[in-house]
Amino acid sequence: MKNTILIQETDFNKIRKKIKDNPKKKIIFSSNDEINRKVLEKEKIDVLLLNQIGRKDRFKQRDSGFNHVLAKLAKKKNITIGINLDEILEAKGEKKKDILARIKQNIKLCNKNKLKMDFIVLKEKNKRDLYDLKALGLVLGMPTYMTKEIGKFF
Repeated sequence: MKNTILIQETDFNKIRKKIKDNPKKKIIFSSNDEINRKVLEKEKIDVLLLNQIGRKDRFKQRDSGFNHVLAKLAKKKNITIGINLDEILEAKGEKKKDILARIKQNIKLCNKNKLKMDFIVLKEKNKRDLYDLKALGLVLGMPTYMTKEIGKFF
């Protein structure tokens, strides 16, 4: 992850400045839902990292932070959707179940729109073997074309 930069800002002007300051680096972006859409529409990023911790599901619908509008924008700009592996490994009990269910929902949406997905590891202690990540992707419902792309960003 030497030539990648993680941007976790909530101010659009600061985000834009960081993107312009790092033109040669791969940019991983993660923020709240409103800023995610604005950045997808107006900026050039490589990965949109979707965090699942802290979300509340509705009565009959999961809130995964990703929808068909964001999927179409990501497809148009060739953006990879990132899954935060640290959240999966560090969650316990009910929270882990909810996170995995939201990720499965995002995988279905990405498969429908032919988007690429990848696991993003932010903490060194949570780093896993490439084959383990591909196996996890298959268990969660990723098609084989998607699992072939896993491992580009770590």
